Amino acid sequence: MFGRRKKNQLHHHIDTLIGANTNLIGDIHFTGGLRVDGHIAGNVTATGNEHDTLVLSNAGSVTGKISVANVVINGTVNGPIHASGYLELQENAKVHGDIQYGLLEIHLGASVQGKMIQENFLEDDHAKNTDKMITLISSAVDQPHTSTDEAK
Repeated sequence: MFGRRKKNQLHHHIDTLIGANTNLIGDIHFTGGLRVDGHIAGNVTATGNEHDTLVLSNAGSVTGKISVANVVINGTVNGPIHASGYLELQENAKVHGDIQYGLLEIHLGASVQGKMIQENFLEDDHAKNTDKMITLISSAVDQPHTSTDEAK
């Protein structure tokens, strides 16, 4: 209910852990689940499927581009994020870069300095939806109102 369907498709098993006292310099390519408690200076890319998940803890940071289907951030990111599936920005998340996402959840306290673009939103779709708009106010409102005294 209320957006939980997509969240249930996240990869709940952590295949790789980058510990709190680890500083990694270079790009990472992974499949499955990756949890980062340390610091990465490089790009983080998932090479698997739509269930691949990156979890960045409040102690973790990434300086580089993130391209993973599902991303949960509670730390600091300096660079762009592309989360084609689900992006969750928890209360300690600090993002300095543009974000492209499919579904989005933002907790109170999270901050973003950059553009946020929903991946599935296209101007053509917006134009198609305006054709389906329904007028809820009748056109009688636009006509001048005559009182019952004037009508007599």
